[in-house]
Amino acid sequence: MSLSAGYTSTADLPKPPGLHWNVQAKQPIAYGVSMVRGLLDTENPTLARACGGAGGRSVRCLVVVDTVVDALYGERLKAYFDRWQIDATWQVIHGDEDAKYLDQTIAVTEAMTRMGILRRAEKVLAVGGGVVLDVVGFAASMYRRGIPYIRVPTTLVGQIDAGIGVKTGINYGHHKNRLGTYFAPELALIDPDFLRTIEPRHVANGMAEIIKMALVKDVSLFELLEATVGTITRETLATCGSAVSEVLSRAISGMLDELEPNLWEQVLERSVDYGHTFSPSLELRADPPLLHGEAVAVDMAICVALAHLRGLLSDTDTDRALRLMQGFDLPISHPVFTQELLTEALADAVKHRDGHQRVPLTSGIGKVVFANDLTADELGQALEFVAKWSAATDSELAGSQR
Repeated sequence: MSLSAGYTSTADLPKPPGLHWNVQAKQPIAYGVSMVRGLLDTENPTLARACGGAGGRSVRCLVVVDTVVDALYGERLKAYFDRWQIDATWQVIHGDEDAKYLDQTIAVTEAMTRMGILRRAEKVLAVGGGVVLDVVGFAASMYRRGIPYIRVPTTLVGQIDAGIGVKTGINYGHHKNRLGTYFAPELALIDPDFLRTIEPRHVANGMAEIIKMALVKDVSLFELLEATVGTITRETLATCGSAVSEVLSRAISGMLDELEPNLWEQVLERSVDYGHTFSPSLELRADPPLLHGEAVAVDMAICVALAHLRGLLSDTDTDRALRLMQGFDLPISHPVFTQELLTEALADAVKHRDGHQRVPLTSGIGKVVFANDLTADELGQALEFVAKWSAATDSELAGSQR
C-alpha cells in the first residue's frame, strides 16, 4: 500500500481521527503428544523422525539435556543418534529450579549460534525435566523469533504437565515464571521408561499434579488414585501396567482437554491453576527448597480447607482429599506459609489474573468454582484448619501404632 504522489507533507494528512488500518490474523497451532515405549531403542525410528532424520540422510540437531539426563542417558542418546545419522550438537544445562533463569536461556541461544542452526529445517531437542523444557522452549521462542523444538520429558511432572502444554517460562527475581511465552513444540514424546530412574521424591512431585486434575475435573481418576495409594512407584510407572497407564492417560487427557480451548489464556478462570495461587511464592522461598509439586500440594491443602470452610466440600471429601495427598508422601503444610505470605501471594495472583482473584476451589470432588472474594481472615482460618487436621491425624496414627 502506498500514498499517492499528492501527499508531500504532514500538512496534507487527514485531520483527526486520521488514517486507520485494521489488521486481523489467526495463528493456527497444531502439535502432537505421543506416548511411546522404547524411545531410545536404536531400532525405534520415532525420535529420529521427530528430529527430521530416518530418511537415509544425515541431519543436524541441537540436543539440550540436563546434567542428570546426561549422566544417565547420554551414552544411549549418542548411540541412538549415531545409528540414525543425526549430527547432534550437545548442550548440557542444570535442571534444578535455581537454574531456571535468564543466563541459562542465553546459554541455549549461544549454543544455537555456535551450531549455526537453520531457522526452519533444523530442530532443537529438549530432553529432561520441567526446568529444561521451559528454558529450551523459551530460548526457541526467542531465537530468530521462533525455531522448531521437540520435548522429551523425563520426569513424571514433565510427562503429565510441564511437557505437554504451550507455555514456556523462566523465573525472574523472586517471581516464578515471570518471563515467558506461548510457544508450542512440534511434538512431545512421552516414554514412561524414563521414570525408572527418577528419585522417589520426584514420583510424589508428579503425583501432586495428577491429584490436582482429579480434584478439579475427574472423580474417576480420584477414586483410581485412592485405590492405588502405595502401589505407584517409579518401577510401576516405568512398567506402566493397566492401572498406572489409566492414571497417566487420564491425567494427560484431562490436562490437554482443559488447555486446548484456551491455549493463550484469554480466559483467566482456569481450573488447571488449582494449587497454583499461593505455591509460586512458597516454592521460591522455602528453605530447604521444595519441589514444584510439593509446593502445589501445600497450596491444594489450603484450597481444600477454603472450600470446606465455605461449605463447598463435605467433611468426608475434605478428609479424603487431604489423606490422598499424604498417602502419596506429599506435604500439606509448611512453616513458610503464614497468613501474611498467603495474603501477599494472593495479591500477586490478582495482578497475574487481571485484577481478580479467580481462585479455583473444589465444589465436590471433580468439580470447580472460582472465588473472587477471599479475605485475609479466611486464609488464616484455612491455615488453622489444616494445622488442626494434621494434628488430629498424627494423633490418630500414633494411637494406632501403640
